[in-house]
Amino acid sequence: MDLNDRYLKMFIEYLQIEKNSSHHTTENYEKAILHFKSFMKQQAIEGFAAVSYLLVRHYLTWLHEQSYSRRTVAKKISSLRSFYRFLNREKIVEHNPFALASLPKKGQSIPHFIYEEELAELFHVSDLSTPLGQRNQAILELLYGTGIRVSECCQIQLEDLDFYIETVLIKGKGRKERYVPLGSYAIEALSRYIEEGRKELSEKAGQPAKTLFLNYKGGPLTPRGVRTILNRLIEQTTLTVHISPHVLRHTFATHLLNEGADMRAVQELLGHSHLSSTQIYTHVTKDHLKKIYNNTHPRA
Repeated sequence: MDLNDRYLKMFIEYLQIEKNSSHHTTENYEKAILHFKSFMKQQAIEGFAAVSYLLVRHYLTWLHEQSYSRRTVAKKISSLRSFYRFLNREKIVEHNPFALASLPKKGQSIPHFIYEEELAELFHVSDLSTPLGQRNQAILELLYGTGIRVSECCQIQLEDLDFYIETVLIKGKGRKERYVPLGSYAIEALSRYIEEGRKELSEKAGQPAKTLFLNYKGGPLTPRGVRTILNRLIEQTTLTVHISPHVLRHTFATHLLNEGADMRAVQELLGHSHLSSTQIYTHVTKDHLKKIYNNTHPRA
């Protein structure tokens, strides 16, 4: 193992042990650093300590020429800045060449969401007389009723549900846990699925899975599987909208704010670390209010 690989290994261990970062986060950091390491090799730069601000500028120009999106470039530079901050702390490098690198401004995209009228049709397509239909309805009600991420949905275990106090324990990003309330529709759909459909699905597996949602073989359902389910559900409707787990998450937040929910409460429900992540939904609600005003006010 050369020195560069050793330093990278030290940084990954720092993320996992000291920062308690998720596997997904550490994997993204590692990919960004390995990508830059490949660029260093092209430029005949051997060690991380030999990287200068001029090389960083050259790297930014190269990323632009390769047509990377602003969001991707920002993530790479942010990862490398953190990496060099760590190297500087460990006295491996004297300075952080990425400290002065300006991140490209991200385009402020407005989250896509679905109107209540469109959702109504979606909630009536599952065949509730079948195990898979019961499972699909439970997934739909849970994703829209809680706003949780698809990865969080697939990690839920039976023991995480508490129908008595009507909550579910969610294990979010950075291994942070939060309790999210369950609505009456989600409780009804989940109860039916657990008592009937899930029992039938679990019998197909040699060893019953602990996770709440199972695939048709009785094994744990994956995020990709959930996306496939939603695509099939939308195909059974007359709707032309795009739907995904994240769209349901956006819809959850937008509908709450449209009805006057406190932004701090929505932040807590979504599991956002920073309020700025939640504030993007105010753009949607402002558009919603403007549309109502234009359609209803005599002098609009």
